[in-house]
Amino acid sequence: MNSYGSDQPVARLLYRISEAAVALGLSKAKVYELINSGAIKAVRIDGARRIRAADLEAFVASLGKDAA
Repeated sequence: MNSYGSDQPVARLLYRISEAAVALGLSKAKVYELINSGAIKAVRIDGARRIRAADLEAFVASLGKDAA
């Protein structure tokens, strides 16, 4: 049972920088570089940076498009 009282998994909507780095197989420094360049969008919540799951997916989907 999850913390919401349900057996259903809760879809992750926001990721910390370190979590996004693990998900992408990159370093935290590289993720910050990608955020600063605008390649990955990030939001600030009370000073903490978070990356939306949809923005991670959009970044991955954009990879390799220049090579085509």
